[in-house]
Amino acid sequence: MDSLEPSAKQQELQSLSALDTLTSAMKSNIIPNQEYLLQGSIFDNSVDVLLHRLRGLCDNVDSGPETFHDHEACFVLYGNPGTGQQPPPLTLRVRRALDDTSAPWHLRYMGQAEIGDKNRPTMIRSTLDVAVGSDILEFLKELGCRREFDFITKGFLFRKGRLKIIVGKVYRYESGKSSQELEPVTQSHYVEMSVVAPTGQDTVGDDMKTLAEQLKPLIFLKKEK
Repeated sequence: MDSLEPSAKQQELQSLSALDTLTSAMKSNIIPNQEYLLQGSIFDNSVDVLLHRLRGLCDNVDSGPETFHDHEACFVLYGNPGTGQQPPPLTLRVRRALDDTSAPWHLRYMGQAEIGDKNRPTMIRSTLDVAVGSDILEFLKELGCRREFDFITKGFLFRKGRLKIIVGKVYRYESGKSSQELEPVTQSHYVEMSVVAPTGQDTVGDDMKTLAEQLKPLIFLKKEK
């Protein structure tokens, strides 16, 4: 009796189809979202001062920032070299909230960050974020994606208008360990300021630059990779 498991050839065709479909959609502006991004980091012993500053600058001063505690898994889908030149891999992130088991899982595609015009104040990258079910891991496996690594992130999320500011810390993922036993990757917190907007909305970078200037000299948010 034939096995129900997909053959290597079938998995290759599925991988090519997924890559071609997404690439075509991006080129045709079917998926028009661009993420405008500034990044930085701050040592753990200074993060409380930054959080206090952000509470004063951002919205919802009375209620305070949102918190998050997520588990993220990074998957990579490689295309067929065909002519001998390996096409860039497709990177996907699967995120699930550890502090809210009722929340949906999220699948996120992120393109390569581009610095672009030196006069543009932010990096930009294509992005797509969709809510999915918990069977997404099995689906990506059947599609031919390779699971590269896992990590845990914990921190705070601030909003100022359409700007989103994340102050978080990355921990090594080890199955079976409680959150109190997790080992931090570094002795610092990462900081990301971002806006997701339709293609061509480059003026959002001016709003981000203004807020970034207000956070100096506590942290210098930059667009360099």
